[in-house]
Amino acid sequence: MNIIFLGPPGVGKGTHAKLLGETLGIPQISTGDMLRAHIKGQTALGKAAKHHIDAGELVPDEVVIGMVRERLAEADCENGFILDGFPRTIPQAEALGTITQIDAVINLVAGNEVILSRLTGRRVCKDCGATYHISRLHGKTTCEACTGPLIQRVDDQEHTILNRLKVYEAQTAPLIAYYRGIGLLHDISAVDGIEADHQQIK
Repeated sequence: MNIIFLGPPGVGKGTHAKLLGETLGIPQISTGDMLRAHIKGQTALGKAAKHHIDAGELVPDEVVIGMVRERLAEADCENGFILDGFPRTIPQAEALGTITQIDAVINLVAGNEVILSRLTGRRVCKDCGATYHISRLHGKTTCEACTGPLIQRVDDQEHTILNRLKVYEAQTAPLIAYYRGIGLLHDISAVDGIEADHQQIK
């Protein structure tokens, strides 16, 4: 089964895509994770993408589409996959349609105030990438998994989040109408907690 997760930044796409991927035995493919790996490795793609990501802008289509095309050709996608963070625009969706067939699109829905609270409070381990929220850290500043320092990513700062939400509304939200129009969209409220939300998705 080939699935897409849609929704604004901070709505929980990555968390739910991972959980559903484990349930179905198919890979979660996060373009955000792939891009961050390139940035950390200081590859040519990473350097080109960093400016756009730090400013809360979308990485150019040709870069992301090429990366996704290569990833979907790998053996672990033979029985399906979950795309998290792609497509973000209708041209990307149309390009994806020439690469593979999509079976379902899960649209996670939450208000901007919920998203701001989640993202501004998110902290990431600089060493291993583990993610935490300050509401559960109780003042801790190091990773429970590897004791690495916890940092706030540039794209989790409030001014960048607000810009990302504007970019989403302008460029990505039209995908909701696009996929609804072809009968693939399923709206899921993503405000009741991970377990309750995940039961709706399943």
